Amino acid sequence: MREKQWLTKPKITTEFLAKFPEINPVVLQLLYNRGLTNQEKIDQFLNPDYGQDLLDPFLFNQMEKAVKRILEAIVKKEKIVVYGDYDADGVCSSAVMVEALKNLRAQVDVYIPFRETEGYGLNASAANDLAEKGTNLVITVDCGISNKKEVDVLNQKGVDVIITDHHHQPLEIPSAYAIINPNLNEEKYPFRSLAGCGVAFKVVQGLVKHHKNFSVKQLPEGFEKWLLDLVAIGTIADIQPLLEENRVLVKWGLVVLNQTKRLGILKLIEKMNNNLTTLDEKSVSWQITPRLNAAGRLNHASFAYQLLITEEVSQAEKMAEEINKTNQQRQQLTDKINFEAKQIIGEVKNQKILVVVGDGWPIGVVGLVAGRLTDEFNLPSLVISRNNGEITGSARSIAEFNVIEAIQKADQLLSRYGGHSQAAGFTLKNEKALKEFTKIMIKLANDSLGDLKLAPSLEIETQVKLAEVDWHFFEELKKFMPYGEKNPKPIFLATDLAVVEAKTVGQDNKHLRLMVKEESGAIKKTIGFGFGHWCDKLRIGDKLDLIFEVDVNEWNGNRELQLKIIDLKLKN
Repeated sequence: MREKQWLTKPKITTEFLAKFPEINPVVLQLLYNRGLTNQEKIDQFLNPDYGQDLLDPFLFNQMEKAVKRILEAIVKKEKIVVYGDYDADGVCSSAVMVEALKNLRAQVDVYIPFRETEGYGLNASAANDLAEKGTNLVITVDCGISNKKEVDVLNQKGVDVIITDHHHQPLEIPSAYAIINPNLNEEKYPFRSLAGCGVAFKVVQGLVKHHKNFSVKQLPEGFEKWLLDLVAIGTIADIQPLLEENRVLVKWGLVVLNQTKRLGILKLIEKMNNNLTTLDEKSVSWQITPRLNAAGRLNHASFAYQLLITEEVSQAEKMAEEINKTNQQRQQLTDKINFEAKQIIGEVKNQKILVVVGDGWPIGVVGLVAGRLTDEFNLPSLVISRNNGEITGSARSIAEFNVIEAIQKADQLLSRYGGHSQAAGFTLKNEKALKEFTKIMIKLANDSLGDLKLAPSLEIETQVKLAEVDWHFFEELKKFMPYGEKNPKPIFLATDLAVVEAKTVGQDNKHLRLMVKEESGAIKKTIGFGFGHWCDKLRIGDKLDLIFEVDVNEWNGNRELQLKIIDLKLKN
């Protein structure tokens, strides 16, 4: 593992400090690091208000058109199909849209493609099938923006398509009846970082606002708020920035999630951890999300969708148990393929991108393997599988390399693709296209990253004194929750600390328990998970610099502040 670069954020100016004298300087630095530089932004961040801080859905260019078409379809009893995606964001988006439409008494079905045979987004076979079954309106959620041909097929067969998506704009935009996507170049909606479920929720907000003007079943006041548990899960799962509108949706979504009546989620929580009393962004990210994703990776994502909507206790119990088992299988399979991929890659020397091709690797786990490779080597990674007669891959990237823009430059070699700057999926036309695609991606990575030193880095919020880290400081940090993309859990730097005590703890002595003291005399207890190997390097009195998070250690009803070691360096 390469040594990490320590990067400290630029220090706030004395002028900025003077502007907000009532705010703790460390807290002010954290706000500044997140681009919150005026009173309005700071207030919105620290106290996200559901009533005031959500944007008007009709700021979307085509929201009026989309909402009117949907409500007219309900009045005319037209057949509507919500076409979803197979990841956690996709199934949550599907459930959000379908639940709203059913409550309006729409004639609605859901269609979630099978990852292994149908791939991401709309596909021609499904489009033809939906048309033949008398569908009048298709509403895509978390997909559709890259499906010009398939939308053309539906149009030709007299089926209207409303696309709700958030993925990168393709070279050709589909000729849909309406498109709701904050990431279109021409879109005026002010916030571009909604997840698929966030976009679906904005459509629901639009339906709630306008449905009173149509002869549809009237929704109870505040109906849409009870969908926020799904919006929170999908937004966290899709690793969207937890700032601005997403912060409001997730903050209040977690409140709803902790009161959820969804039997499937309640049963899933039981399977995860019987001692879990509060669901936060961490439990969503590390426990709920992988289980929902596992269904679409190894089986069919409709299983996860059904788990979210079921109203039968026995079915919820059975499905939660099945999804839990599937997640365990997914973990084992990912480990196996990760090992095989690393064997194929061999020694990583001067590569600027990792490209690995395997036979028969399940499409559902290649993205996870790509993510692991990128995390380990700090390089963009493409993991590609020849499977069922198709050549399909997933890409993961680093901040310095926009992988979807790179893939777009090889558009002519692909039968379909889609994604974001840091993660994408694609299907190649044939074996010849694979060779050419690999060459293009390697060249683009070399051109873009050739002169850069790509060492992994840690972004430190600011330097602090240990004496500052008390319960009041911890309470101030809690105001920054929920943590997530663009609002990470803060990590701090403390320097010139003396080692007071060092010992290993835990199974196989994997972890480090370290007591450190600063010049002020303040002594703090720290824990370094996976840092047990450091114990032999440390002597009492040694000086070191420490990067840490502030945590709470709870046992037998006791609570104490604890610094969690992120990295450390001995001083000469």
